[in-house]
Parts: sequence; C-alpha cells; structure tokens
Amino acid sequence: QVQLVESGGGLVQAGGSLRLSCAASGRTFSRYAMGWFRQAPWKEREFVAAITWSGGSTNYADSVKGRFTISKVNAKNTVYLQMNGLRPEDTAVYYCAIRSGVVLHNTPREYDYWGQGTQVTVSS
Repeated sequence: QVQLVESGGGLVQAGGSLRLSCAASGRTFSRYAMGWFRQAPWKEREFVAAITWSGGSTNYADSVKGRFTISKVNAKNTVYLQMNGLRPEDTAVYYCAIRSGVVLHNTPREYDYWGQGTQVTVSS
C-alpha cells in the first residue's frame, strides 16, 4: 500500500498563488509517475499535471500550461504543484496520485493510489 497525503489548499483571490504538496509513504516503486488531478462539483475528475520518478519528464493539461509547475523532491518523497495566476475556474478538490511505470498518463484509471484531496477555492 501507498499512502498519499495532500496539503496546501485554501482560499485565494484570482491572480494569486498556492503551492500544493503531496507526501508519499509506504510501499515504494522503482519506477513511477505521480500526477495531480482535480474535481469540481458536478464535474468529472480531470488531469492537471504529472511527473516521472526522476523528475525528467512532465506533462500538463492545456488549461494550466504556463501557470502551474509540477516538481518533486525524491529525498522527501514529496511532489509539489505550484499554482500561479489562479482563476475561479481552477476551484476544485485537488488530488495527487501515483502509478507504477514511467508513462505520464492523463486518465485517472491509470493510477493506482490516491490521496484524500485538498480544497482549492479561487474567488473572483
């Protein structure tokens, strides 16, 4: 089992910034990818960003390119999502997830373990 714990969510005004963190513990994979997804009320969970275990490859949804940055610190088993230029439409519960392998899938079903989520609310 892998445990993922997100933190860093909150309420911010449009144009502001937040940094989300996701700490992983438990079972480890030799090769893995970690992703961030989000889910707004009445909407399906959607891909935000993903990163390989080495940090050498990243992938972003078009809606967040140029505004969000995913990164990780292996020594801390932690992945981050720096969110700048936040918009009201970014309001959602943000989840981190992990999968074995290095393909940066953008569909939720490809990920094996999930965190409990952290709420991000952007006011206009």
